[in-house]
Amino acid sequence: MDYETVIGLEVHAQLLTRSKMFCSCSASYTDAEPNTHVCPVCLGMPGTLPVINKKAVENTLMTALALNCTIPEYTKFDRKSYFYPDLMKGYQISQYDAPIGKQGWLNIDTDGATKRIRITRVHLEEDVSKLWHKEDYSLIDVNRSGVPLMEIVSEPDIGSSEEARDYLVKLRAILRYLGVSTGNMEEGSFRCDANISIRPRGSTDLLSKVEVKNMNSFKAVYEALEFEARRQREVLEGGGKLTQETRGWLDEKRVTVSQRSKEYANDYRYFPEPDLPPLVLDREWIEDTRAQLPELPEPRRDRLVAQYALPSYDASVLTSSRNVADYFENCLKLTDRSRAKALSNWLLSDFSRLLNATNTDIEASKVTPENLLEMLGLVDDGTISGPTAKAVFEEMFHTGKRAGEIVAEQKLGQISDADDLRKTVKEVLASNTKAVLDYSAGKEQALTFITGQVMKATRGRANPSLTREILIQELRGK
Repeated sequence: MDYETVIGLEVHAQLLTRSKMFCSCSASYTDAEPNTHVCPVCLGMPGTLPVINKKAVENTLMTALALNCTIPEYTKFDRKSYFYPDLMKGYQISQYDAPIGKQGWLNIDTDGATKRIRITRVHLEEDVSKLWHKEDYSLIDVNRSGVPLMEIVSEPDIGSSEEARDYLVKLRAILRYLGVSTGNMEEGSFRCDANISIRPRGSTDLLSKVEVKNMNSFKAVYEALEFEARRQREVLEGGGKLTQETRGWLDEKRVTVSQRSKEYANDYRYFPEPDLPPLVLDREWIEDTRAQLPELPEPRRDRLVAQYALPSYDASVLTSSRNVADYFENCLKLTDRSRAKALSNWLLSDFSRLLNATNTDIEASKVTPENLLEMLGLVDDGTISGPTAKAVFEEMFHTGKRAGEIVAEQKLGQISDADDLRKTVKEVLASNTKAVLDYSAGKEQALTFITGQVMKATRGRANPSLTREILIQELRGK
């Protein structure tokens, strides 16, 4: 039977706030000693009372607006009861039937078309502690307990692991544009659980749903969903029956394993949090927040295409990072828009490669927009060649020096003197007689080889067009 895959995603994003969700403890815990950012509230001591973090509510409201959600004026917090060692109170303060945002959507590009993924809800809750499992015991660090956590739940509109990955990449970009979360999956500030099931193609009846956890990268999400869809098909084709359960992804083995039977909403015994009043979102506050939304990746991409005649691919990659897009446009404020494509080429190739290799954000780069434009000017006026520009740029990246300074220090200026070049060409031809004979025999690729040898002899400084002209003259004279 032909089956189709049905996926819904639950994304948890830690919010960028100075303090925790319901107390004044620092929310910055990654470099802290274990159990140092704690107080009676986040330790779950009896008799303590929570206080709502206004900044966390603002961040969640901003995200819900960016995701086209309906914002109700009335929302509330609920108690979600379950028992696990990382849950200090024995329950989690979350939201259930009255979230901050609901009925939103996010578009993704798939197979050359736009697909709308509906978003069920955007709600606010508190994170749990972190457990460190050893061979025969476990340790607990409460520093993370109570950190503001936003959950974004999609409808089961995602039809493949590729679409799931694209949705997550786009969602993370939006959160980073808004400045509400770092979106770092490796550090756990952006986490994803996936609900996946299959059904006969064309049917509306879903088979038993499986929740997949423990995926800490986009690659892991893709591979886990690929494996799970395949596993469910194999179970049915082998005459087995699928059960509703929670499974964990084992990255090193590339498999999912059963962890427990899947809980239902009534298992959590939700009821309104008695220690917190209902949260009323003033309509003026909502509209003020909407007015503060930055230009988001998708409209910014479309604007870059229209304003600077960039290819859609270039604009999509540039706008996937707000800092990179800002750098690009800061460059264009200093020059003519005709340079947009050349700037894009550098940002998406050599610049991007060095940023990734050194794990550097473009904001912290030593190459300023002014210095990058100076280097492009040296290429445009023929002072340095393309290959030389690559070497100059790498030196700029590591040292922060200006392009002109590097060119002068290392004497990298392009050789455009015909007599000097002819001398070098003759020396190269004399030492590459076989290539000369090949060219004479009609093998045009020999010219490319000899040109490369001239470039090597001049450390890439030879003027390319003049070099080719002199080479042809000398070869035809032999």
